[in-house]
Amino acid sequence: MIITKQKDFDDLLTSIDKGPVFIIGCSECATLCRTGGEDEVLKMKEDLKKKNIETTGSVILDPACHLQNDKRLLREHKDEIKKSKKVIVLACGNGVQTVSEIIEDIDIIAGTDTLFLGEIKRLTDFEKRCVMCGDCIQDLFGGVCPISRCPKSMLNGPCGGSINGKCEISTDLDCIWD
Repeated sequence: MIITKQKDFDDLLTSIDKGPVFIIGCSECATLCRTGGEDEVLKMKEDLKKKNIETTGSVILDPACHLQNDKRLLREHKDEIKKSKKVIVLACGNGVQTVSEIIEDIDIIAGTDTLFLGEIKRLTDFEKRCVMCGDCIQDLFGGVCPISRCPKSMLNGPCGGSINGKCEISTDLDCIWD
């Protein structure tokens, strides 16, 4: 899953200016990360309303990175989108770019930051598992990727700096080599 976090609302406000705004969410990763699902889109609408910024509508794309689906869904909202000056996309960077490929004449604002490809440990608790380097080597390391799981990307064993099985760089991480 692609892990995202919502951008700071005050930072978004500087990009939005006065609006009006159309909001787009994603049914997949951003929904599971709680950064761009139905609840987050509704909260964004409420927060914008409190700042006297009009929203012309919203939609949850299924998913935001599916070009053909997005074209169809956004066509259903074309009048609402045309009334807006900005479109906020609460999805990963790929979803934002997919939307910007479809909506060309309106400013597209990324409402989230894309962090990494990860695993859901618990609700809103994610662990980095892949940096999408394009050269998978997990088969050499028992199914574990040292590039993504070790802050030093050590490929030849432990660095020698772990303390009680914890990484010296990021003490909240277990050393993958111990």
